[in-house]
Amino acid sequence: MEVNLKLREEFFGIIAKQCKLNDPPETKAALKRLKEMGYSDFESKQLICQCLGIEIFDTLKKGKPYNDKRYRKNLNNLPEEPVE
Repeated sequence: MEVNLKLREEFFGIIAKQCKLNDPPETKAALKRLKEMGYSDFESKQLICQCLGIEIFDTLKKGKPYNDKRYRKNLNNLPEEPVE
């Protein structure tokens, strides 16, 4: 699968903003927890991007409302694969 560098850059920017604002706090906590588990900063952000991608995809492609509860739950369950 080809990597979309622009999309990754945008997602990483969203993660940075969420961590800076601590909103939701689960993003910053997940990043810290994953790094403490031995994941690199890049790998940790990639895992968080999976959670973020589910929410963005459902909103844009499926027309579903943003599911904050699912997003937070998926962040808390990392590094387990997020559920859709």
